[in-house]
Amino acid sequence: MMLLPCPWCGPRNCTEFTYGGDAGARRPQNPDALTDEEWASYVYLRDNPRGPHDELWQHSAGCRRWIRVRRDTLTHDVIEAAPAGARSAG
Repeated sequence: MMLLPCPWCGPRNCTEFTYGGDAGARRPQNPDALTDEEWASYVYLRDNPRGPHDELWQHSAGCRRWIRVRRDTLTHDVIEAAPAGARSAG
């Protein structure tokens, strides 16, 4: 069982959360200027990192707030968690 430390509710089972994706992904500044291939690449292609990685999670079965989690994708160890607007120390 993986526990995610919600800053508002405390440690909770990961089943209470919804994965929101890569916290480092940035929406293109001018999406209208992208080709169909560039837009498809932004929407569908993501890195699959091995090791520490920043992710967004929503506490959907709890306070419904978004958190930013730094998690090791190999071991599933949670390194840190903070409100989504906070910057990661990693």
